[in-house]
Amino acid sequence: MTTPRVDAGVAPTDAQIAAADAAPGFMPADEAMALYDVARQYLSKDDAVGIGVEIGTYCGKSTVYLGAAAQPLGATVVTIDHHRGSEEHQPGWEYHDTALVDPHTGTLDTSARFRRTMFDAGLEETVIGMLTRSTTAARVWGRPADFVFIDGGHSSEAAQDDLAAWSPWVRLGGALLIHDVFPDPADGGRPPFEIYEKALASGDFTEVGVHGSLRVLERIR
Repeated sequence: MTTPRVDAGVAPTDAQIAAADAAPGFMPADEAMALYDVARQYLSKDDAVGIGVEIGTYCGKSTVYLGAAAQPLGATVVTIDHHRGSEEHQPGWEYHDTALVDPHTGTLDTSARFRRTMFDAGLEETVIGMLTRSTTAARVWGRPADFVFIDGGHSSEAAQDDLAAWSPWVRLGGALLIHDVFPDPADGGRPPFEIYEKALASGDFTEVGVHGSLRVLERIR
């Protein structure tokens, strides 16, 4: 099952696609467009509240597609990240990028690169960046969201915490989006697949779309 295009005549601008392409990140182009379509679908429903949430910003590659969907609708995307990187971004790991290390602290800091991406994409008035851990942000959050996109830390603890903290905020009829879901362990890590299974097992969500490793679950109760 693949997620259909909401409106084949609507797409991110060339400048937005260029900004996303230039940003460091790990979202394949076809999954990014599927993310755009799904965000636009749920933000434009008659009962939409006009807010989408992204857990895991990094440098804003996927955020561009979410913001591009929200912008013409007058909706808002809130993207949450501590900007110190996940486990795989740390020194000695496969995805460590020395260009993103802050010389003052000696640690990874992707916040400035994220702001550059939003500037280049023309999305500074559409996207709100929260610089904190997702579980900390959840403690002060207080309203339903049309979608929550989980693409943060891929350790078991981080993934489970993101699901527990943020899935309750998906409004009835809204969507829980989970990235890097691989049923075959040979294809990728298990935590995103495990929270995908947990969300379905709760009975609160049903699967309505699949595109690559992106899963779209709609809240039904």
